This record gives sequence, structure tokens and C-alpha cells, in this order.
Amino acid sequence: MSSSTAASGIEPIPEAAPTSLCAREPHVPADRLVAEMVPPPRFDSVRFETYIPDPNQPSQTEAVQVLAGFAAGLGGAHAVGGGKRGFFGFGKAKAPKTPAGPRGVYLDGGYGVGKTHLLASLWHATPAEPALKAFGTFVELTNLVGALGFQKTVQTLSGHRLLCIDEFELDDPGDTVLVSTLLGKLVDAGVALAATSNTLPGKLGEGRFAAADFLREIQGLSAHFRPLRIDGEDYRHRGLPEAPAPFTDEQVTKAAYATAGASLDDFPHLLDHLARVHPSRYGALTDDLKAVCLTDVQPVPDQSTALRLVVLADRLYDREVPVLASGMPFDQLFSEEMLNGGYRKKYFRAISRLTALARDAKGLVEA
Repeated sequence: MSSSTAASGIEPIPEAAPTSLCAREPHVPADRLVAEMVPPPRFDSVRFETYIPDPNQPSQTEAVQVLAGFAAGLGGAHAVGGGKRGFFGFGKAKAPKTPAGPRGVYLDGGYGVGKTHLLASLWHATPAEPALKAFGTFVELTNLVGALGFQKTVQTLSGHRLLCIDEFELDDPGDTVLVSTLLGKLVDAGVALAATSNTLPGKLGEGRFAAADFLREIQGLSAHFRPLRIDGEDYRHRGLPEAPAPFTDEQVTKAAYATAGASLDDFPHLLDHLARVHPSRYGALTDDLKAVCLTDVQPVPDQSTALRLVVLADRLYDREVPVLASGMPFDQLFSEEMLNGGYRKKYFRAISRLTALARDAKGLVEA
């Protein structure tokens, strides 16, 4: 029994006891990584029609119009797109070279302006069967290459009409070269591309180490995309009440025991556990969870830990898993140095998403 459980005075009931993320060490086979390259559950039902543009931001309305037209133009974008293919695309004819010029769109804007909603809407609107469209985060794409190898990844994706890449973040020069080469080969194979990021392609390396290496690689990558700027404030907090203050350990523990499918973990222990699980498995780590309950939330001690937490926050947000916490509020997770550094956009996105999930979790205590 955890110290927080003991402190709460709640007698654990074995059949009702919450699970612990720290007890999970999922194995994710390569075929699951491929099969899961679809919009996450939060975005299953989104469409262009369900995107609500901010009337004060005309760029949002323009983005919907441009993307709808882009999707409509992909019906015949891939010469061999309608054919059947093997799991990794072996044995199919090579697509002809596509005309010169941009083969994709790049959604540039701050966190919370609805970029993922629009990217998922593009995936849904593209006239091709799901097996011929792929959707994943930048991290998931690099994980796929790690699991399959570069050539098999090219073979797997080269028969697609569309590849959507969410949260395009280049965190080291090796990933820059890897993805730049991969996308170049996919464009040659006739695959259309779409991506989101908080920064334009030509500016992704600013504020990071080895910026010259980033910029040199990204210049060639930029030519594949038509940048599409989306301005606006974070919709997750537009017109909504402030996020609830952290609860007590007792409240969090009691809610965890009262909520079917909830997990309960001490936050520092969870951070330690994340270091032992590859980020590609964080989605599987949250399988079947209905709520995540955390006690003793503290500021994140270092940047490596912080970046792992960002990935977990993304997976929880994608799956709409409420997060109930005691300790420090989520806007105090990251130090001023982190929030002013090269990964600041990731950290602000994590704060935004965790705050939204904390708001979702408020009812667990009230119930």
C-alpha cells in the first residue's frame, strides 16, 4: 500500500484497488505501431465542419478552406493508391514521380489553436481507405523507423495517399537527417504530406543546440510544404474557468479507489518509471485507463525527465484521460530556465493539455 493511501486512512479493497502506472511495462510490437497510425481517440469524430474558428482570427477560417481543398485534390494523388498491398508494401509497383513543387501543407501556430483538429480532419476528409493514410506524431514516426528499420518504413508508407505528422519537433540532428531523408523518399513515391508544428520549417532549429545543423537540413525539407499560418489563443482555456487547484493526497486517493479503471501513483516515482519505459510505449502504458491520479506533484528536476513527461501528457490528452493531482499545480512543473529554453513550446503545450485534463478530472472528487 502506498504512503499516500495509508495517510488517507482508506482500507484498500483488492478487487477495487486502482492500478499503478509504475507496475506497467508494456511491450509494443511493430505491427501495433503501424496499425495505430490513425488519429487518436480524441480526434475520432472531428471534421472540418466541427472546427469552430475564432471570428477574430481570419487565418483559422482560411486554414479550413485551404485544407478542404487540399483533401479534395488527393483523390487521385497516388497512381497506385487504390491497389491492395502487403503489410509492409512489398511487391507493389513504384509510383511515378510527382510534379515539382510542394507536396504538402505545414500548419504553423501556437499551442491550442486547433492544429491537431485540422490535421485529423484532413486525414478523415482525404478520399482513401484508412490503410492508405497514416497519422502520427513526429516521435511516433521516428519510433516506427526504429522498430521497422528505414527501408521497411519507406516501403510501408510509400503506397499511402497521405502522411500526417503532428507536433513536428526536431530535437537532435540525427532525427533531422532521418526524417528529412524519409520524407524526401515518400514525396518521390507520390505521398502527400501534412504536418503541424509551433514553428515554421525554416525556424525549427532556433533556440536549440547545433542550430546550424538544424537549419541546414530543414532548408531542403521546407520545400516539401506550403506553410499555412494559424493565429489565435489557446482554445482549451478560451472562455473557460481557471483550472482547479490541486487537491489533497486524501482526496486524490479516495477518488482513485472510487473510480473504476483509475490509476494511482506517487508523482516522483512515476517520473522515475518513465525513464525505464521507452516513450514509444507511453500510449500502451495508458491502455484502458479511465483516470490518472497522482499524489505529490513536484517540479520536474531536469530536462530529460521533462521531455518524457511531455510525451506522456500528449498520450493522455490524445486518449482523453482525466488527470487528478495533489501537490504543485501543473503550471509550476517546469522551471523558468526550461520555459525560456529551446523546448519551451513543448513545455507550454504540456501545461496546456494537463490543465485541460485536470479540469476534466474535477468531477471525480465532486462525485
